[in-house]
Amino acid sequence: MASSRDRQRKLARAKLDRQLARRAAAAKRRRQIQAGVGAAVVLALIVVGSAWALGAFDSEPKKQATEDTCLWTPQDATANTNLKDVGTPPTTGLPTAGTRTMTVTTNQGGPITADLDLAAAPCGAASISFLAGKSFYDNTKCHEITTEGALRCGDPSGSGIGGPAYSFYNENVPTAPEASPSASPAPAQPPAYPKGTVAMIGNPPGSNGSQFLIFFKDFNPPTPGYTVVGKVTGGLDVVEKIGALPTVDNGSGAKVKPKTDVVIQSLTVGEPNAAPAATSAPAASPSAG
Repeated sequence: MASSRDRQRKLARAKLDRQLARRAAAAKRRRQIQAGVGAAVVLALIVVGSAWALGAFDSEPKKQATEDTCLWTPQDATANTNLKDVGTPPTTGLPTAGTRTMTVTTNQGGPITADLDLAAAPCGAASISFLAGKSFYDNTKCHEITTEGALRCGDPSGSGIGGPAYSFYNENVPTAPEASPSASPAPAQPPAYPKGTVAMIGNPPGSNGSQFLIFFKDFNPPTPGYTVVGKVTGGLDVVEKIGALPTVDNGSGAKVKPKTDVVIQSLTVGEPNAAPAATSAPAASPSAG
C-alpha cells in the first residue's frame, strides 16, 4: 500500500493540474473576448469611415450624380407625323449654372444672340442645345408673328404642332401680377415677358419641345404660361424688324403667318459659360441685312 505521504503528493498534484487547467481555460476565454471586442471596434470604425466618406455627416445631403435633372416624355411620331424623331437629350449631367449663347441667323438679317439661362430653365436650355446639335432648326421657318408680340419659331413642319419626339414640362414661368388690395391703381410692375424675352411654347400648353418665342414687345398676360428660357443680348432690332412684317391667314383663320418667309438659316448653341445669367435689359445690335 502506498504510504500516506504518496497519497498526499498525488492529491496535491491533481489539485495543481486542475488549477492550471482552469487558469488556461480562463486565459483562453479572455483572448476570445479581447479578439471579439477588437473585431467589433474595427468594424465600427469601418462603418463610421464609410458613412463619413459618403457624406452622412454633412449638414446637407450630397446630390447623387445619377439624379435626373430633366425628364423627357416620349411622343408618338407615328400618330403625329409633324414630329421629327432625332432622339432625346440626356437626363443627367446637364449644366445647371451659368448661361449658353444661342445664335440665330435668318434670311432677314442677324445674327440674333440670346443667353439661355441654365439655372432657371435647365431643361429648356438642354432641349434647345441638344436639337441645335442635331441641326434640327436649320432651314426652318418662323411660322407666326403672334398677336402677343412675339416671333414663333422652331417647328420644322410650320404647323404649330410639330417638334421632336419628346416633350417636357414648364419651368421658370413668371408669377401672375399681384392685384391692388385697394381701389387705387396698382404700382407699376415689370411685364412678365419683357421685350427680348425668349420663351418656350408647347401644344398643348405646358408640353414643350422645340418651339420658342422671341418677344419684340412687352407682354404681360393675366396668367403667364410660357417658360422663360433666356433673353436676347444682340440683334433685337432684327426681331423688331421681323415683327413689323405684314401677315396673312395661316389657313386656320388667324392672320399670323408672315407674308414674307422668315427662315432660320442656322441656329447654334455655345458651350456653358460659368458666369451667372445677366440681368440687364435685352440689347439691340445693328442689322446685318
